[in-house]
Amino acid sequence: MNSKYIPIFAFTMILAITACLTPSGGAPLATPVLDTVTASITPIPTTPTPTDTALSTETPTPLPTDTLFPTDTATPIPTYTTLIGEVTADQLACRYGPGWPYLYFFGLLKGNRLEIIGRLDDANWIYVQAIGGNKPCWIKAEFMNVQGDIMSVEPIYPQKAKLPVSPYYPPTTVLSATRNGNTVNVSWLDIPLRAGDEEDDRMNHYIIEVWRCEARQIVFEPLATNYLEVSFIDEPGCSEPSRGRVFVQEKHGFAGPADIPWPPYDEQP
Repeated sequence: MNSKYIPIFAFTMILAITACLTPSGGAPLATPVLDTVTASITPIPTTPTPTDTALSTETPTPLPTDTLFPTDTATPIPTYTTLIGEVTADQLACRYGPGWPYLYFFGLLKGNRLEIIGRLDDANWIYVQAIGGNKPCWIKAEFMNVQGDIMSVEPIYPQKAKLPVSPYYPPTTVLSATRNGNTVNVSWLDIPLRAGDEEDDRMNHYIIEVWRCEARQIVFEPLATNYLEVSFIDEPGCSEPSRGRVFVQEKHGFAGPADIPWPPYDEQP
């Protein structure tokens, strides 16, 4: 094709294409308008992250300290021992109680060696038995050569060394206990013995044990009588109270005791 016709041909083609795109009625096509959708985004409220609340720093309340109370000092328990002794008298009566008025148990001879297992508080009378034996009785301490300190032996009367009880007689009853100054008088009900129930004709029917005050010390004394009353001295000034009791004595043992209602010093006649 001749080159001078090329522009004419191209223009002709453009017109043809334009005519094809134009709708009938000759109105140009409207340019389509897209609906613009405006997205309405509702913001989600954000919960603010809570900041740590500063906790108040509490000053700890000090715990109460234990109150210290004075500690009771334990009373030391005394330690006692058993000693060995040798009889120095040619013949010596060993008795059921710590004194001459009590019933006879058996006899000892000079040179007899015995265990010493008890004593009175003042150690004037001591509780003895055969070595390894189990039948103790009382002797006066001055008639025994003691090997060791007699005060290291346990004081046992009347708490641990008991008098044998009579199975045949009842205890007596104390009728009165009166005071005249430092003199105390005690009387009791008679408990007659049957014939043959005396140990011998020297035996006393009643034994009155008294723990009385003398020179501000408690002194133990066994009194013996065949009568129904007895008097003795009891002074003021001791740190512990005086006391006493009455036994009926017969050859098989002792009935009682009947405790003495001790007369105080403010009831003097």
